[in-house]
Amino acid sequence: YQRRVHGIQMTENLPAVEPTQQQQPAPGPPQPALANNKYSAANDLMFEDCLKSILLKSKTGKSYSSYKNKFCPKAKQSAFGDFPPEYLPQKQPTGFSQSPAMGMSTMSATMHKTLKKGEGIGGKVATLLPKKEAPKIDAPKAGAVNRRVIPVSEFRKFYDRGDLPIGVSHSGSGCTIYWKAKIPDLDYHHYLPKFFDGIREKQDPYRFLAIQGVFDMLEQGGAKVIPVIPQLIIPIKTALNTRDPEIIVITLKILQKLVTCANYVGEALVPYYRQILPIFNIYKLQDKNIGDKIDYGQRKKLNLGELIQETLELFEQTGGDDAFINIKYMIPTYESCILN
Repeated sequence: YQRRVHGIQMTENLPAVEPTQQQQPAPGPPQPALANNKYSAANDLMFEDCLKSILLKSKTGKSYSSYKNKFCPKAKQSAFGDFPPEYLPQKQPTGFSQSPAMGMSTMSATMHKTLKKGEGIGGKVATLLPKKEAPKIDAPKAGAVNRRVIPVSEFRKFYDRGDLPIGVSHSGSGCTIYWKAKIPDLDYHHYLPKFFDGIREKQDPYRFLAIQGVFDMLEQGGAKVIPVIPQLIIPIKTALNTRDPEIIVITLKILQKLVTCANYVGEALVPYYRQILPIFNIYKLQDKNIGDKIDYGQRKKLNLGELIQETLELFEQTGGDDAFINIKYMIPTYESCILN
């Protein structure tokens, strides 16, 4: 190694460093990972909410909000939960008001309606008015497709307590899920049922984290998913029983990912068709009939009838020899995509 000091060339013997040797980083805790999920089913739901807000505001002047859904569970009153009942403001009775000057109770005007001339029934023994027709009783409705109240999920409770190794990473092009641990190292028996329980959420960040977390765990789970399938049936059944089209659509997409994530998952799902397929039978014929028009939202896969047909065909293809007869038992209108 040569250098010049005040115009004098000097030579030093410095230890040579081999260029091929690279210093290895010191071992430490696993680094958080950002999943590559810029365009995913979870982000599509967020984009759909923005589109609904724009369309609703242009028509009615009101913005769309998932918190206005009466079927969703109510949010907590504070970050630490609900207030005790004795600390809540007490409602004043509206029927009677105490007069401080007279010291007597006076009835509110809203409790008594003033009668006008000809409206009372006192003194009348006969009437020339036409007889009122008896009310017509319509045939009762079964309400098979009516929406149900969405129960609070275990995923929401665990996330509020900070027991899940996830977070939201906000960026300019959309949100991504932030994993605080490596996904293959997670305990699938503990975490995967919790994430599946959150797919019925309709409010962010719970919905986004639960749905994207399910897709990420199924993608990297492999054979670890098969022993957990019995624990996934109740969350899937609860999500389908909400009878909410949006929740059913995302549940069907997750079921398609579930049966294709590893070998023999479809066969392990066959004994549980009786819990899953009854809702399929209700919505199987809910297909769009638009004639010769173009469905510009076809790429979003929001058509419930077509999505159910695709899911049933995947069940038959991955469920083995007994899949078709079990599907046919629960959905008689289904035709095989393999035998035919």
